[in-house]
Amino acid sequence: MKYKEPSAEDLQRLKDELGLSSAQMANLFGLSSGRHWRGYTETGEKRRSISAQTLFFGLAQKELDAEAIARVLERMRQAGATIDLSASGGDSGSSQD
Repeated sequence: MKYKEPSAEDLQRLKDELGLSSAQMANLFGLSSGRHWRGYTETGEKRRSISAQTLFFGLAQKELDAEAIARVLERMRQAGATIDLSASGGDSGSSQD
């Protein structure tokens, strides 16, 4: 897979287009906090890189219908994952991007 991440400006524009707060963007993208999201829109050395998987996860939630998302989550559970999109943060036993 070839992937070039969007710029900080691109991600800020996406946030503005969606009309969401940093906390809401964090929730949409499965991140721990609004501060985590803001790291993607920082410039310079403080900027975090957004992975293709994180970007896909957030945008899939915006673009796919609830039924399609439910099917994917069920397949994840069948593969052994535990996932609840309505739960907030907590200790999942793994780090989030």
